[in-house]
Amino acid sequence: MAKRKRNSNEQSGIINKIGVILLVAVLLMGCYFYLKQENKLPASIEKIKVEKIWDKTVSETDQLKENLLDKVEEGLESAKTTIKNERKATSDANRNNKSRNNKPRRDEKESSETANPGSLNLKLEIPVATKEHDEIILKRMAYTASYNNKMKNPNWVAWELTRKETVGKEDRSDKFVPDPDLPEPRVKSSDYTRTGYDRGHLAPAADMKWNPRAMEESFYMSNICPQHKNLNRGDWNDLEDACRAWAKKYGTVYIACGPIYDHSKPKRIGASKVAVPDRFFKVVLIYNRKDPMAFGFIFPNIARSQELKKYQVTVDDIENITGFDFFSRLPDHVEDYIEAEIRSLPSTRR
Repeated sequence: MAKRKRNSNEQSGIINKIGVILLVAVLLMGCYFYLKQENKLPASIEKIKVEKIWDKTVSETDQLKENLLDKVEEGLESAKTTIKNERKATSDANRNNKSRNNKPRRDEKESSETANPGSLNLKLEIPVATKEHDEIILKRMAYTASYNNKMKNPNWVAWELTRKETVGKEDRSDKFVPDPDLPEPRVKSSDYTRTGYDRGHLAPAADMKWNPRAMEESFYMSNICPQHKNLNRGDWNDLEDACRAWAKKYGTVYIACGPIYDHSKPKRIGASKVAVPDRFFKVVLIYNRKDPMAFGFIFPNIARSQELKKYQVTVDDIENITGFDFFSRLPDHVEDYIEAEIRSLPSTRR
């Protein structure tokens, strides 16, 4: 009995051991899978996080790319529109300019109808300033003036005189009037009253007989300077006569003239304080292509009577004194030599 009982106890012990071993094995296996699962979980979570971040980055990048492409397309469209508008504006401006250029102004039309058909209208008479001057440019039918509002006199008056313009039936008006295109206060004819000075024309009335408007504008006070009466009616007038004779002989002459002040504070006359010039200059170009000629003259603003050749100087001399470049549109080699020489005055006979 005791032996069987011992065997039974041994079997029971073995079973218990097996059970414990199995339990331990199950627990170990459970721990293994648990630990394995635990070891994988952080990697999985990190992977999920990385994948989400990547997906978000890709999505945002794609969105940025789409936005950028949209902006580029919008910019291109805007640029195309701007270029199109600018081209249209330029085209319209060119068309308008062409239209204006092809359509002569009233003064140009009238001048062309009365001027010498052989004239090239080169505007060779217009000086170019080489230093600063106070000036208001006045474009008239028959002449152009650079007006100095501080001196109340023109800096220069320039005009082209053709053979046809030397004749005409328009009478001298003798009506001196303030220039309507100048700012107030304007010089009046009364500024010269009882001053001892003539109202001296720069562009002479006798050159304007071909048109009533040209004659009227020659009496604007912007074309007038205080001149000694002996000069105005004597030697200055003689040169005006000579210029008309040369225009008849050669077809066209280009003329520019104006005042010279030898002092920074010249004498003044009248309520408008018109400056009295110390001298006057005149330059004349006869541009007949084969033998171009340029003449310069300086007249003291005093009583004197002598031959025109006594007043002659080079055009270069006048340029140095006045600060104006005359006949600058000529070819340089022509301008250089004709402005540096003093030539004998051509005959006034045709």
